[in-house]
Amino acid sequence: MAEPKTAPPASATETEITLGLLNAVHDNSAVTQRSVARELGIALGLANAYLKRCVKKGLIKVRQVPPNRYAYYLTPQGFAEKSRLTAEYLSYSFTFFRRARSQCEELFADCAEHGRRRVALAGASELAEIATLVAREFDIDLVAVLDGDQAGGAFHGVPVLPRDAALPPVDAVIVTDLAQAQRTFDALSRRLPNTPILAPKMLRVARDAAEEAAE
Repeated sequence: MAEPKTAPPASATETEITLGLLNAVHDNSAVTQRSVARELGIALGLANAYLKRCVKKGLIKVRQVPPNRYAYYLTPQGFAEKSRLTAEYLSYSFTFFRRARSQCEELFADCAEHGRRRVALAGASELAEIATLVAREFDIDLVAVLDGDQAGGAFHGVPVLPRDAALPPVDAVIVTDLAQAQRTFDALSRRLPNTPILAPKMLRVARDAAEEAAE
């Protein structure tokens, strides 16, 4: 069975946003685009686009209520789609966790075998979260997580550094960036030519891309 090109795929994010929108409307017909955007953690324009798409598909019905406000309701088709997306999302979440855990175990086992005990992660994500759990089983010391958005804080107890920050001494770096895995891998390969840069197979990172870019 072929591995997906990225994880999570764009379709998974779309499923999550659509499902979140349908759930929000089901819970409260007086929901607003702004409250949906805040609840789902997305831009207001994106919330508006998804709402219009759901209305166009017949999943949500809109009624104007005074003064100049709107009420949103799930249609029978919307209820059916909400149930379908719930099952799809749960199935994806389980499959992603199982694949990510297995591949992180392979990487950390390889690190342990080669004496690479001090490891950094590149990208604060669901994949990185799973990696932090697996690392403990192999007595791997996670020294840092590189991530621009959460720099200065901690990710499951691991310090988060800016992507271009100077790393403490490490034996390897594992790419856990789900959004831009190849770009992150290429940048690290150029920046740390003497440090093994590893990536789970599910990210479909091409090693020769970094080599070609350096030529």
